[in-house]
Amino acid sequence: MLKSFHVKIAAAHLVTIILWASAFPGIRAALTAYSPEHISLLRLLIGSLALIFAACITRIRLPERQDIPVILLLGFLGFSVYQTALNYGEQTVSAGVASLLVSTTPIFAAILALFFFREKFGIWGWMGSFISFCGVAFIALGDSAGKFSFNAGVILILIASLSESIYFVFQNNYLKKYGFFAFTIYTIWAGTLFMLIFSPGLGEAIINAPIDATMAVVYLGLFPTVIPYFTLAYITSKTGASEATSSLYLTPVFAFLIAWVWLDEIPHFFAIAGGIITLTGVFISNIKKKDGLEVSQTSVKKM
Repeated sequence: MLKSFHVKIAAAHLVTIILWASAFPGIRAALTAYSPEHISLLRLLIGSLALIFAACITRIRLPERQDIPVILLLGFLGFSVYQTALNYGEQTVSAGVASLLVSTTPIFAAILALFFFREKFGIWGWMGSFISFCGVAFIALGDSAGKFSFNAGVILILIASLSESIYFVFQNNYLKKYGFFAFTIYTIWAGTLFMLIFSPGLGEAIINAPIDATMAVVYLGLFPTVIPYFTLAYITSKTGASEATSSLYLTPVFAFLIAWVWLDEIPHFFAIAGGIITLTGVFISNIKKKDGLEVSQTSVKKM
């Protein structure tokens, strides 16, 4: 019985990590035919339609009227801004490197929590943050030719990471009120609503796009946008939030592997070295954290 339980938890962890990791190469594949904003819109539309069925089956209640403005704002930051900025960034940044940059989200979130909620950060947090951003700088300045050059796409992905961290930091009270599953559905729908401004030209883009690029967007909408939230909710319900998010630091490793197989992207020296430095800093910044729920949730990515 115990063995079966551990197998289920391990399988849920694996599904979560692989699907979120696959979002980064999936975006690169979709960018061959779609604009960054059309990828976000189509992906969120597909995910939202799938979640309508999930919401009906689970019979989630509607949000209270006074909470709608905050849900709209968090949905805009956590999905509309995050996905669009990430898509634009991946026009010039490889999938594996993008996943490494997004792994800085927990650090941004911890710093925001320090300033807005007076949560303790500590010496380990500051030390880890400094190390991580040194790694980010190493990644930002290194290109595939082995030379140093500035890549604006890195800044866009860091903006995406910051936007996502705001989403995670300020969602806590609403998670307690509505639950992880229902609140995520609300914010995905909110993010989709804001992306509708980019509807013009989407139909034409779908008609003109090759089938493999369209299937990449469909995959993004059905799998990385939806399924990991179910698996993560399952793990959280069985082991707690801290344990549920503890393995997500493996996401960049799988992102590099999937991008290698799917896109034939081979990481260069600066990506590997900077990635090791960045992940080391993220790990150090989470040493001896006592507030498992609020801080560990910031490492979750929705790609």
